[in-house]
Amino acid sequence: MTQIESAARQAVPKGEQAMTLRQRAMSGEPVLGAMIFEFFSPGIAQILSHAGCEYVLYDMEHTGIGLETLKDQVSFCRGLPIVPMCRVPRGEYQFLARALDIGMKGLMIPMVESAEEAERIVEATRYPPVGRRGAAFGFAHDDYSDGNPADKIAKANSEITVIAQIETEHGLAHVDEIAAVDGIDVLWVGHFDLANFLGIPGAFGNPVFIDAVKTVVAAARRHGKGLGFMPASGAVAREYKGYGFNMLAVGTDQGLLMQGVRSVLQDVEGA
Repeated sequence: MTQIESAARQAVPKGEQAMTLRQRAMSGEPVLGAMIFEFFSPGIAQILSHAGCEYVLYDMEHTGIGLETLKDQVSFCRGLPIVPMCRVPRGEYQFLARALDIGMKGLMIPMVESAEEAERIVEATRYPPVGRRGAAFGFAHDDYSDGNPADKIAKANSEITVIAQIETEHGLAHVDEIAAVDGIDVLWVGHFDLANFLGIPGAFGNPVFIDAVKTVVAAARRHGKGLGFMPASGAVAREYKGYGFNMLAVGTDQGLLMQGVRSVLQDVEGA
């Protein structure tokens, strides 16, 4: 049993069988959410929860959004059955630890390319003895609550979901070693970047791209990790579910809004 799984057992009181979102994702159970790039409004978490999302994944990599805005988003998630997560710009301590300290319960890291990088990510996202995350209690990440620090450490180490994006040719070449790192919980195919780095931009039906996807799936299955993807439509979601992807986040939010508005306008024009 790994240190993280040992912490998970300690964090769940005896007799309680509820699995964390992290454990469900790693077990292959469907875990469904949405990825937000544009609409950082107070109501977005509630809207997504009503739509059936179990988590919301806010993007920092491409949006220019900062931690102050995301701290507000975490507060909007409190009391709702939805888990706040974010994609940080890069897998560096100052992004990882600070995103966790404002209350994110899961982190997506772009362009993970080696086992050494994956190990540094795990170290930054878990408290000792598993990692070297700096400690401050009674803050946003533990809902400003009192309590035993040892219990808080065990709970955080067990429930934080760490998602490594496989989206470059180097990450693909080392995907098995990345998947073998304890504390990397989900492998997520970043399809646009992966196609770009494979020299086939946007060619998601190309056999080279499909083979790359299957390589990631095989690595995740060998090492008991979840599989993540952002589908833009129901058809794509069904396709990737068929490959074995179980952690799906619909997106982009602006694209879905555009599709919905265009559909209504087209119906009006054709009436």
